[in-house]
Amino acid sequence: MQFTFAHNNFNVRDLDRSLAFYREALDLREVDRITARDGSYIIVYLGDGQTPHQLELTWLRDWDRAYNLGDNEFHLAFRADDFAAAHHKHQQMGCICFENPAMGIYFIADPDGYWLEIVPAK
Repeated sequence: MQFTFAHNNFNVRDLDRSLAFYREALDLREVDRITARDGSYIIVYLGDGQTPHQLELTWLRDWDRAYNLGDNEFHLAFRADDFAAAHHKHQQMGCICFENPAMGIYFIADPDGYWLEIVPAK
């Protein structure tokens, strides 16, 4: 028996804002969408065009408050082929929320406060 990664899910308050952020910050593109017949939810799958792993963004119509991310100790990591250019872009976007120069990494936060780690290519 073998298991492989399929996707990770983040629930989002403003789907359009999140889609714009992920496109600008990480060049993730929509690869699939599921919309409830009654309009109660929309699920959008984003891909990087390089790997099969996807990020699932779920929007719930009746959700009326910010998501409780707890201590936000979980995150997704993205490898940047041009780390310096990525850092500059994210700095210009104002989305860098934590840097660890000793480890050579930094984190950006999406519109809902989810942390995304940026690591250099090996």
